[in-house]
Amino acid sequence: MFDLIGGTSTGGILALALCKPDRSGRAEFSAADVVRLYERHARRIFRRPAWRTIASLGALAEEKYPNSGIESVLDEYFGQARLKDALTDVLITSYEIERRVPFFFRSRHARSRPDYDFPMKCVARATSAAPTYFEPCKLEARAPGDYYALIDGGVYANNPAMCAWVEAKTCWPEARDFLLVSLGTGEQFQPLPYRKARSWGLAQWAKPALEIVLDAASSTVDYQLRQILPASSYYRFQTRLLHGTEAMNDASAANLRCLKLQGEILARQRETDIASLVQLL
Repeated sequence: MFDLIGGTSTGGILALALCKPDRSGRAEFSAADVVRLYERHARRIFRRPAWRTIASLGALAEEKYPNSGIESVLDEYFGQARLKDALTDVLITSYEIERRVPFFFRSRHARSRPDYDFPMKCVARATSAAPTYFEPCKLEARAPGDYYALIDGGVYANNPAMCAWVEAKTCWPEARDFLLVSLGTGEQFQPLPYRKARSWGLAQWAKPALEIVLDAASSTVDYQLRQILPASSYYRFQTRLLHGTEAMNDASAANLRCLKLQGEILARQRETDIASLVQLL
C-alpha cells in the first residue's frame, strides 16, 4: 500500500522486515510477526553476561551489550536477503562516524549499484547500533580494505519522516499529492524539575541532555511536516510514555505488555483518524 517506507533504529528493523520477500516473492513477515521478534527475542538482544557488566564499568568503559545477541536475531530473520530485494522501496538511516556524514541505505540505489547493495541483516545492524548499547557496525565496502563505520541513525534522524518525504520528492519530482504516515515509538513525559537541574554538572546532564535532543528533534520534524503538508495528507501516531519505562533495553515481559497496552489505547483514541487513513489507502 506504500511506495516508500523509511525507518531509523528499531523502525529501520521494522521497515526491512515488512519488506523482506520469502522464496515465492511475497512478504515473509506480517506486522504481527515482527512484533513477536521483540516479544520472543528482546531478552536475547539485551543479554549481558556478568563479566561484561564488570568489564564495561556499567557502560562507562565499553558498550553495554555484546553484538552476538542482536546479530544472531537479525541473521535468523533476514538470512541472505539483500537490500535490493525489498518488496517496497526503503530508506534506512545510519551515521558514518569516520567520514562524519549521515548515511542512507536506499533500496532503489541497491538495485542499480552492486557496490551499494548490502545484506539486510547488516543494514538492520547498522541502523540500530545505538551508542553505549552496541559497538558500531563495520560494514565492508566494495573497494579493497575500505569499510563504513556506522552507528544508529537516531543521532540525527530520530524521526525519519522528513528524510522520507524528501526522498519521495526526489523519486517522484512531478508528483503533487503525497500521503505520509509517521509512526512514533513513544515520547518522554517526565519533566526535569528546575530545582534539581539547576545544580547538575556533566555527569547528571549526560543522559537527560541526550533524551532532550532526541525528543526535541523528533517533535521538530512533526512540526515542520504539519506546516508543509495539508492535514489530510499527514498522519502522525505517537503516544506519551505514561506507564512502563522508556528504556529501549527494558525487555521484561511486564514492560513489553505495558507498551502494547499503550499502543492499543492510542489506536482507540485515534480510531477516526485510522479509519480515514484506511479509506485513503
